[in-house]
Amino acid sequence: VQLQASGGGLAQAGGSLRLSCAASGLTFSRYPMGWFRQAPGKGREFVAAISGSGGTTFYADAVKGRFTISRDNIKNSVDLQMNSLKPEGTAVYYCAADKENSKVLTTTAHLYTYWGQGTLVTVSS
Repeated sequence: VQLQASGGGLAQAGGSLRLSCAASGLTFSRYPMGWFRQAPGKGREFVAAISGSGGTTFYADAVKGRFTISRDNIKNSVDLQMNSLKPEGTAVYYCAADKENSKVLTTTAHLYTYWGQGTLVTVSS
């Protein structure tokens, strides 16, 4: 299984970035997917999750209303559209695959099965 995250970079506060995660080696539609982030010196933090069908999403309070998670089960990809970025959003962002056929979205990192390598997002003030 491979999860390849891309789209990170430098953005100004108030700006936007779109992250993408390409998945291979798994039956993608069977896996709920999540995005997490890890700021320097801090633990891994839940950002957003989406069900296998894409019909259900869940967001951390810190990003609700600003970030949107979506998926394309034909292209085997999951995206994170990030608007109104804040400097505290500076972190390495990771995509992750939950347990196959899980019906519940989880915010707990260690319950996810597969992880991508991360992409760095830097938000300047």
